[in-house]
Amino acid sequence: QLQLVESGGGLVQPGGSLRLSCAVSGFTLDYYAIGWFRQAPGKEREGVSCISSSDGRTYYYVDSVKGRFAISRDSAKNTVYLQMNSLEPEDTAVYYCAARNWDYCSAYVYVKDYAYWGQGTQVTVSS
Repeated sequence: QLQLVESGGGLVQPGGSLRLSCAVSGFTLDYYAIGWFRQAPGKEREGVSCISSSDGRTYYYVDSVKGRFAISRDSAKNTVYLQMNSLEPEDTAVYYCAARNWDYCSAYVYVKDYAYWGQGTQVTVSS
């Protein structure tokens, strides 16, 4: 059974950092690209980042996170991370990780391309 479990969310002050983890089980990272999404209250879910399993390429889909967020993976631990620095109140959302139907990411992100989802972890940026 494929399962993804996020952790690492919490309350942080503006300018702070968090590292989210996505632990996967039931499959190996070698065959699925993993994406991070977020959903703020009253807004649609948006793709944040993706890391390909085929070549390790990374993608960032939200202009405001470029240079602040970094996605990475540890194949030995079957875990994908999202390092978030210089957090802003606008980053407040529930963050989800998801496994894509292919082992590579695409230049454009579509929720429908991701078959398996975690339960989400809340990130709140507030003073």
